[in-house]
Amino acid sequence: MPDFAEPLARLITEFKRLPGIGQKSAQRIAFHVLRAGREDAEHLSQAILDVKDKLGLCRVCNNIADGEICQYCSNSSRDPKVVCVVEEPHNIVGIETTRQFEGRYHVLHGALSPLRGIGPDSLKIKGLVERIAQGEVCEVIVATNPNVEGEATAVYLARLLKPLGVKVTRIGMGIPVGSDLEFADEVTISKAMEGRREM
Repeated sequence: MPDFAEPLARLITEFKRLPGIGQKSAQRIAFHVLRAGREDAEHLSQAILDVKDKLGLCRVCNNIADGEICQYCSNSSRDPKVVCVVEEPHNIVGIETTRQFEGRYHVLHGALSPLRGIGPDSLKIKGLVERIAQGEVCEVIVATNPNVEGEATAVYLARLLKPLGVKVTRIGMGIPVGSDLEFADEVTISKAMEGRREM
């Protein structure tokens, strides 16, 4: 690594700690900050501090919120009877871009992974059970990731929640639109066959 002045080297090191940022990207961003005006650097640093100081978790669904309740839980036009369970707050963005889901959310903040020491007590499941016990929720849509941990979490939630008298569904998975069967792996095709519906 070339020798940089200590403050610049430290900034590059900090940027490299971000996901998806390697040495060259970190250098480009650091030099951009160096060239930018002091006001721009202050805006960036204040935005970072605001994220740490002004955001917390919604007391209902565990989504990121700038108050006690997030924008989805506080929106009276959203259906409280349908709750979509996701692993992380950023998973909500993908669902919201479809403009199809009008219910509310519950964020687990992870997925079951015994190998990494993540069990049911490590996830935000208790609040979901409490929401269902209140009697307003009729359907829980499990939208965990289609990997081993996500599937294990989905199965665990189904076994836990069905006895509570709530309908538990799983998001459909399979062949992406615009893709070719030739390039799909056997697990994807298997999931697509399982999730078939009548036409």
